[in-house]
Amino acid sequence: MARTPSNMLPLGTQAPDFNLPDTVSNQNLSLSDLKGEKGTLVMFICNHCPFVKHVDRGIVDLATEYQSQGISFVAISSNDVENYPQDAPDLMKVEAEKVGYDFPYLYDESQEVAKAYDAACTPDFYLFDKDLKCAYRGQMDGSRPGNDIPVTGQDLRMAMDSLITGKEVSDVQIPSLGCGIKWKA
Repeated sequence: MARTPSNMLPLGTQAPDFNLPDTVSNQNLSLSDLKGEKGTLVMFICNHCPFVKHVDRGIVDLATEYQSQGISFVAISSNDVENYPQDAPDLMKVEAEKVGYDFPYLYDESQEVAKAYDAACTPDFYLFDKDLKCAYRGQMDGSRPGNDIPVTGQDLRMAMDSLITGKEVSDVQIPSLGCGIKWKA
């Protein structure tokens, strides 16, 4: 299990635009289609990563709690599906339905979106404010496979709560850690 940390996109960075196919709805969706009233959480995940599997229930719980408060959620998979066929778009749809994602799960075949966000690992979390400026990037919480820390979403929760209440998001942010994105050769 490779342990790759986030690259930590600079705070204040404008969210890179995208237009990608949603494996759940079979529609192309852009960032403007998905922008939340209070904030937008962009997550780079994939089907097979043990770090993602470890937190996927927590992601669903956060989405259930925060989407109704004006934070939109969007997941993107950018892995090379030729070498990692378990991350193919048809299986992304199956995984989204199995886990209970009620948000788009987009496929970044060209990997250009992952590169634009400077994504490095799965899961990699980017929270943008209502103006799509980066307010938080880093870990969901301190839980990792095998470390016996419960999945709470504490770090993301604090950042989303700050956006919802109009407070400043703390700039003390810990990189996420996960499997490296599977880049094409």
